[in-house]
Amino acid sequence: MNFVKKAVALRYPENAQAPFITASAKGLLAQRLLKIAEENDVAVVRDDALAEVLSFQEVGSCIPEQTWEIVAKIFAFIGYIGDKNE
Repeated sequence: MNFVKKAVALRYPENAQAPFITASAKGLLAQRLLKIAEENDVAVVRDDALAEVLSFQEVGSCIPEQTWEIVAKIFAFIGYIGDKNE
């Protein structure tokens, strides 16, 4: 079984019900998306199972409810790290 790299970008505006998908890519485009994130100091979290689920969603759609808990933990962790670095 060949592994295809997947990358999904999320955004969570304060007034939104849930985070939504701003970009999704596979293969070489996923590598490019990760490089762009790195170049812009955007936090990157590796979770292959979550990326697999989110990669089936349409760009612009809210994340599925079954992913809310793990995504909330990721956003909380990123916020915590950001606070410590200020």
